[in-house]
Amino acid sequence: MNSVAQPLIEEVGLGEPYPLGATVTPTGCNFAVQCPDARAVVLCLFHPDTEETLEELVMPAKTGDVWHVSVKGVEAGQLYGYRVERGEETLLSVPTDKLLIDPYAKMLSRAMHWNERQYKGDSQFMVAKSVVVEPTECSDDHRPAKPVIPRNQRVVYEAHLKGLTQLHPEIPEADRGKFNGAAHEAVIEHLTGLGVTTVQFMPLAAFMPEPYITEKGLTNYWGYNPVNYFAPEPRYSQKHAIKECMNMVDAYHEAGMEVVVDVVFNHTAEGGKDGPVLSFRGFFPHQAYLQEQTASGKLVYSNHSGCGNTVYSAHPIMTTLIMDALRYWVSVIGVDGFRFDLAACLGRDPQQFSPFAGLLRAIQQDPVLKGCVLIAEPWDIGPGGYQLGAFGAHWLECNDKFRDSVRAFWRGDTGSTADFATRLMGSRDIFPKQFRHINTSVNNVTYHDGFTLQDLVSYAERHNLANGEDNRDGHGHNLSANYGVEGETQDKQIIAIREQQKRNLFATLLLSQGTPHMLGGDELSRTQQGNNNAYCQDNEISWFDWRLDKRKQDFLAFCQYVIALRKSSLLLNSAFLPDDPFQLHPNVSMVNWYKPDGSDKESQDWQAENNKAFALEIRGVPQSNEETEHWLLCFNASDKEVTFNTPLLTPTGGWSLKLDTRYKCPNEQPNIRIQHLFLQARRSFAVFRYTDFPR
Repeated sequence: MNSVAQPLIEEVGLGEPYPLGATVTPTGCNFAVQCPDARAVVLCLFHPDTEETLEELVMPAKTGDVWHVSVKGVEAGQLYGYRVERGEETLLSVPTDKLLIDPYAKMLSRAMHWNERQYKGDSQFMVAKSVVVEPTECSDDHRPAKPVIPRNQRVVYEAHLKGLTQLHPEIPEADRGKFNGAAHEAVIEHLTGLGVTTVQFMPLAAFMPEPYITEKGLTNYWGYNPVNYFAPEPRYSQKHAIKECMNMVDAYHEAGMEVVVDVVFNHTAEGGKDGPVLSFRGFFPHQAYLQEQTASGKLVYSNHSGCGNTVYSAHPIMTTLIMDALRYWVSVIGVDGFRFDLAACLGRDPQQFSPFAGLLRAIQQDPVLKGCVLIAEPWDIGPGGYQLGAFGAHWLECNDKFRDSVRAFWRGDTGSTADFATRLMGSRDIFPKQFRHINTSVNNVTYHDGFTLQDLVSYAERHNLANGEDNRDGHGHNLSANYGVEGETQDKQIIAIREQQKRNLFATLLLSQGTPHMLGGDELSRTQQGNNNAYCQDNEISWFDWRLDKRKQDFLAFCQYVIALRKSSLLLNSAFLPDDPFQLHPNVSMVNWYKPDGSDKESQDWQAENNKAFALEIRGVPQSNEETEHWLLCFNASDKEVTFNTPLLTPTGGWSLKLDTRYKCPNEQPNIRIQHLFLQARRSFAVFRYTDFPR
């Protein structure tokens, strides 16, 4: 950012209505902002150090809904904002003493913090200033090419940018918690060594902690409370947020990894009726947020997000704004895709969800976006809000049914096996073969909003008192277990069970059909001390602990091994069955389900009370140039050892053990081959590949 002592305003002209935002010209800067029903819009220019007002210019021209002005002499680095004057006070009125952030601002001067005292009256010194950005500052002709990751090879790693690096001992202290820290070679090496292909960062766009959280002395750590859709979050930068964010993306691309960004287009930090006026509510309140009438006829904000407001994504102003923001993050910042928070809100046109809603259709056909990774969190809390399986063929969808089924099965819940088997094979009851790819289901056993993997096997109940809501917040239905002691313990038997369950859960995640999504830090055995809703914990509860004892090192090695095993096989990451019309080139010739005695599982067997052990056989289509893949996956969620009778195909062949979760790490796993019988440990998962014995 250039240092600007004072704006040199040589001349004020009418300017142009497009592009929206602040656009540097050869002689100055063009400012354009949408504000349909304003009487006047005032452009405010500020001192770069004190944020005191230098100039206030009434924008002289309006074209359609867009107010615009050209100011000769304004340069990149200039701080600016807007004030809007409209008529009589209404439900959605905007006081003229509220300074507004440009919805198209590409950079903010500082992080947004709620300050009630500074907001009362004139909000000038509370609100961050928009920054004029020179386009050439953010261009680079030598950026690395974006990686091309086949969807069956994709392994998603979810991380919070600050939490990932804040405690990393190899990162310089000044870079920790920043874009620069996330780009550090030590982080890159860890991720590539783990085998992930795609890093999904929690929100990177500018946000503001909610007033009620701030008043408790806490903060919104996760960032799901946006104030702007374009500007990278200033908390994560040192000097120039755009450049540093771009450099981080480039570092991941050079390492062959995709970058996916979590975006929040379902609500904003402006909240409900009594929320602060920061940006959208000042410029286009009627167009920005969905409204509905109460039984008494009163007009109120719809709240399908649970955060006080719901973005009116079907309105042309908001559809255009969101599309422009998405294209900007892809074309300028360079990201490879998005995870859409509460994506059902994006399909409300206006109130009821439709997969053919305008915004969803716009994304699907857009030449910049349609080739990107698109992940939907397919629900919100509004009417008809659970829409798992309802998004189009281009979309991937977060599958909470996979999470719950896998947790229940390995916990040993009676009656969970049949559903578990369905999840293993891609949840085709939700994503039908004739319409959706086998990798559509984004499988997870842990996510940011819930227990970590370590806590999932260490706590039977949530422990969220630190959040200040009397332990009422967060998921109550966790399908977790502590195996005898709540929380940390020195009991070796309990520790052994927990570690084995972690291996079971992680191996199931990676070896199921679909797209695996792992929570960053799980490979490090990260704990949040039983907090399953750490959204307001910007401290050691949320940050990664990179110190690894022998137990944690063993589990990390196990995770690396399992990811490599998945990548080594086509059948284990993308099984196309002969009856799958979505994919016309099947690679599977046979799928069989067995009881431990070797007999076929019948329909009634799936509902048997003690149905906690079974085997899955997947045989590939013979290939002329390589060995035909042939796998046997044996599951035993019971508390007893089980003898499996394995299918014998030829006298000269047998089953080679590739994975057994009874062993702490790959180095301990024996290199064995069997033909007939396998004694499987209790609570374990074993994987075999059929091979001919050497002659």
